[in-house]
Amino acid sequence: MTADPTMNARNKVLIGLAIVAVIGGATALTLTQRRDRGVPVRLDVVARRDLVETVTASGNIRAARVIEMSSELSARVTELLVDEGDDVVVGQLLLRLDPTQFQASVSRTEASLNQARAQVRQQEASLRQATRDFERLRNLFTRDSLLIARQLLDDAETQVELASRQLESLEFGVEQAIASLDEANERLSKTFFRAQIAGKVTRLNVEEGETVIVGTMNNPGSLVLTISELSRVEAVLEVDETDIPYIAVGDSTILELDAFPNRLFSGVVTEIGNSAIRPPASSAGSGQAAAIDFEVVISMHDPPQGIRPDLSATADIITAMRQNSISVPIIALTVRPEAEAGEGAVATPAFAEEDDERTRGPLGRQDVADVEGVFVVENGQVRFAPVEVGITGQEHFEILTGVSEGDTIVAGPYQQIRELNDGDRVQEQDRNAGSPG
Repeated sequence: MTADPTMNARNKVLIGLAIVAVIGGATALTLTQRRDRGVPVRLDVVARRDLVETVTASGNIRAARVIEMSSELSARVTELLVDEGDDVVVGQLLLRLDPTQFQASVSRTEASLNQARAQVRQQEASLRQATRDFERLRNLFTRDSLLIARQLLDDAETQVELASRQLESLEFGVEQAIASLDEANERLSKTFFRAQIAGKVTRLNVEEGETVIVGTMNNPGSLVLTISELSRVEAVLEVDETDIPYIAVGDSTILELDAFPNRLFSGVVTEIGNSAIRPPASSAGSGQAAAIDFEVVISMHDPPQGIRPDLSATADIITAMRQNSISVPIIALTVRPEAEAGEGAVATPAFAEEDDERTRGPLGRQDVADVEGVFVVENGQVRFAPVEVGITGQEHFEILTGVSEGDTIVAGPYQQIRELNDGDRVQEQDRNAGSPG
């Protein structure tokens, strides 16, 4: 006897519906039993703790004092007396440039000076002769005016005046020659590079035999070498604009250097930039909003031996500290719409999930304010308690108002906290059971 295909199809549908009904009933029973027992959550007790609020930023090491030595002459390096990494003292000779043309200039100006001085001596003799001639004629004219014509006496006086002025001019020429000689000697002295500070040669950009050049308006000159005083070291950090208002000069810091693992160093904030490292105008054409970072300089208290400029550094800047403050775990804090938070809740503006013209500006966001709070557990049920938050520690928030020491609160998982409502029953989660959040 052949089976009816229609009957087979109907039987399959009925069997499927029965299976769905069984699964749905089991699920409903499980949810009912779970609701009766309570949602499994992690519990914690509001307690007093010492809190430290920090701003973390990264950057690089630099010497507190750096001397970059450039050449003021165009000449060939004839002698290089140091290597990169050498320690130097003040006045130590570092390198020499070819002095040939500058020595020739000194010799030339010395000859010009000697010539000018000889001309002065010659003119002094001429002045003495003109003075004697004038004195002789004046004496004769005084004894008898008929012996000497008045014009001869006047001409002799004029010659004395001319010789005196000529001598004065030549003396100025001597001064000019002295100045030229000083200039030539100064240029010759610049062929010698001497250390201006005690420190370490941290960059050496030339080799013996290379030619260094003088910088111009459009072309930078040759940077010959860099000396860094590594007894005083700074960390230069890039800090996001949202963290800058919390940082002040004098804040203590803890530094970590990648080159010195498992070691911590102390420091203090000595400088905070007043303008962005990369101004927005400089990246206006990129089509993307540039991150606004500010430079924060930290002076290290105890730089280690072997520290070098440009090493990577990470710093925790301590912006606030609280001792024995009421606190809750960071994960315990959640937000609820102001309408659901109850009376007495302090609303804080929050961004709307939908981006439209009404909610883009500050005034629009006031309409979608949320209230921060925690879920307090009382007799197995939760109650949303709005709180006022103080500083943020590494794992806990400082609570100024809203809960009391000893209150039991829900401290996870995160997804369970998001779905809780006032009056929901909860039970403490098995601590041995793994749960995300």
